[in-house]
Amino acid sequence: MNTMNYKGYIGSIEVSEEDNCLFGKVLALPHDTMITYEGNTVAELREDFHGAVDDYLAHCEAEGIEPRKSYSGALNVRISPETHSKVALLAKQAGISINAFIRNAVEKQIAAML
Repeated sequence: MNTMNYKGYIGSIEVSEEDNCLFGKVLALPHDTMITYEGNTVAELREDFHGAVDDYLAHCEAEGIEPRKSYSGALNVRISPETHSKVALLAKQAGISINAFIRNAVEKQIAAML
């Protein structure tokens, strides 16, 4: 899937053959929040995406509410108790927190795959 990024929001790029246009939505928002956009060209799609995000942020500011983000940076991962124990031990040996240990491991894996 192709995506666009703007102000920390990630938007999809999709094609509607039926309507002969491009469209998308901001990804990974809670179910009660939907931001959509469309355009006839990539430039129009990008412009409408930026405008939709800006409108959403302006609405949140006017209403005094905290804007939702595509990804908050908090991730809840389920692992076995055995793996949890090993991670805790290795993190302690390295002198870092479990979160830092897992963050480092994930970042190394991503770097290896890119």
